Amino acid sequence: MTKRNKKDKVRLKSGVISGALALSMGLSLLSSGGGIEAARSARDDVIPHSEYIDQRSGKIEYKLPGITSRHLWQLSQKSVIVNGRTLSEPAVVMNGVTYLPLRAFANSLGQANVSYNKSTRTATLEMNGLYLTSTDGGFVTYANDRPLFSFSPNVLMSNGRMYVPASALTKALGVVITSNTDNTLTVSGSYSPLTHASKFYREDEVFWLSRIITAESSGESLLGQIAVGDVILNRVKSSQYPNTIWGVIFDRKYGVQFSPVLDGRIYNTPTYTSTLAAKICLEGTSLSDDAIFFLNPRTAQSSWIIKSREYAYTIGGHDFYL
Repeated sequence: MTKRNKKDKVRLKSGVISGALALSMGLSLLSSGGGIEAARSARDDVIPHSEYIDQRSGKIEYKLPGITSRHLWQLSQKSVIVNGRTLSEPAVVMNGVTYLPLRAFANSLGQANVSYNKSTRTATLEMNGLYLTSTDGGFVTYANDRPLFSFSPNVLMSNGRMYVPASALTKALGVVITSNTDNTLTVSGSYSPLTHASKFYREDEVFWLSRIITAESSGESLLGQIAVGDVILNRVKSSQYPNTIWGVIFDRKYGVQFSPVLDGRIYNTPTYTSTLAAKICLEGTSLSDDAIFFLNPRTAQSSWIIKSREYAYTIGGHDFYL
């Protein structure tokens, strides 16, 4: 892969991430009672994605925006076919992201009990072998104690129904959803609850990944901490580095790779957010398949990465490189 192609690949993946976030910012209009027709009219002042160029540094910034009602530019519905039957409630496609109605979709696959807590705006789904919670505006759906991160938030519609990004909900329920040419969606597979966290995560991987994330980025946003964990796992997958998280962190082939190994911060107790970020990374969430370096340009004591590696993007206080 040429440098240009690799760069395009990183930009594309990051752009999709930031775009899905920013382009879903109009969902609160649906929560406030405007409904689909009102949302369709809210297309002025569109921000196409949350990638922007910092005027001082010229660097590409990516952020997790909140939800506002001004930036919904596209909203449509699609029928969902489950076992040959059309779901009573359609899926909603908002700014290119497919959302599924939690209660109706779960009940189409089995006996589901859904409750709602008004004070926390959280829906709870209980099925045989599955306990799932989804909070309005949240980017994480929790299923069997596993955080399923989506680059688009959950949303409570004006009709009182919780809609969850299809990527998270189908993973939790163990099915696959396919988009058809006739503007319908077909669900394949039968209900199979997500494996519980206690049987899914390797304790040593969570232990070390959460600690390096805490040591390197405890003051960063969740997205920034995911990005740091992503670099570690990209190195694990690379033939240039050890093939374990512990091995990558303590790698000394070309000198100590991470300063917390030298000063002992690697052994600090991880924060809640860092542990969450570590698990999200272990679930397969990735901002880039190619970023294997990061640094804080304000505190870095060496400039060799800046001089010898290709810049990719910035999240919070960190610049990421290929």
